[in-house]
Amino acid sequence: MAIQKENVTRIARLARLEFSDDAEISRVQSELSHIFTLIEQLQAVDTAGVEPMAHPLSALQSISLRLREDQADPASTEERRQCLMANAPAQHDGLFLVPTVIE
Repeated sequence: MAIQKENVTRIARLARLEFSDDAEISRVQSELSHIFTLIEQLQAVDTAGVEPMAHPLSALQSISLRLREDQADPASTEERRQCLMANAPAQHDGLFLVPTVIE
């Protein structure tokens, strides 16, 4: 897929990138076109019936992942909250107070 120069300049403007000359824009245009070509090649691969891998090496060797059970943590107790808030430089009603960043 070829990308147009206008698209490169628009993407650069949105990303707040500045290019020094037309040669740099042409180089980026070529690189982006190459990336889009690679993406098209990947999308052309038929992956129907292929089971997703949980780990990239699982196709080569048996790997058991150390995953925890997906369970909700028990509700916090007052003692636990006090323990967590002990290191807070500033707090109010059990909440961390932070300096104002935006006025």
